[in-house]
Amino acid sequence: MARLVTVSDPADPRLADYVRLRDVNLRKSLEAEHGLFLAEGEKVIRRAVAAGHPVRSLLMTRRWFEPLADVLEGLDAPVYVTDDTAMESITGFRVHRGALASLERLPLPTVDAVLTGARRVIVCEDIVDHTNIGAIFRCAAALGVDAAVLAPRCADPLYRRSVKVSMGAVFALPYARMTDWRDGLSTLRERGFQLLALTPAPDAEPIDDVKTADRRALLLGSEGDGLSSRWLHEADHRVRIPMSEDALSRGVDSLNVVAAAAIACYSLTR
Repeated sequence: MARLVTVSDPADPRLADYVRLRDVNLRKSLEAEHGLFLAEGEKVIRRAVAAGHPVRSLLMTRRWFEPLADVLEGLDAPVYVTDDTAMESITGFRVHRGALASLERLPLPTVDAVLTGARRVIVCEDIVDHTNIGAIFRCAAALGVDAAVLAPRCADPLYRRSVKVSMGAVFALPYARMTDWRDGLSTLRERGFQLLALTPAPDAEPIDDVKTADRRALLLGSEGDGLSSRWLHEADHRVRIPMSEDALSRGVDSLNVVAAAAIACYSLTR
């Protein structure tokens, strides 16, 4: 059974895992140093625990005891109990979901390992916004994508904001991170994946017009510049989501990366 510990001092050193959650640079440094990540809210905490991540501790207000009672019963970790005011002082913002968990990261598999047995994958190049990464994972997991591969500079799927936006989908979709961007697509090609580079370029092929291959990988580029010229050149097909004539006449020639990923993933898995 988890150990309940009442805390009232925001400076209590036992709460170090939860400090200043909106300070991105601090959180990146702290989480990398200690190999941890945070899950926020009942559903996400449940999914993180179910995925096998060891729990370091929890921080919550008393009203969350009952909803999480079955989870707490199976844990050997401290549960720090505080009030809303102290919670806000510790974290740096009002935690509307009332419960946080600090969990240990598991070793990431290799790219080759996540591709084993996969037929439909997404490959993200330099998507640096944590919200976008979380939303893309949620779309991909919901639409039947088998795995994700991230370029070295992509945002961390286990950063608190990514986990929250994905509603725990980051635990459902296997993923790996490339160690080498320049030749990062070679493993997919060696594994027989057809590489589809998503771009708004008007001379790209409509994504539904490309003949379906047994193994397909959808390449998604950064929020501003899109895919690099190198990855566009290495792709088997440059594909686009056709815009309506009315949209084009109004100057709307593309979608944001999350909306585009959702539509393209639907096409990829059909």
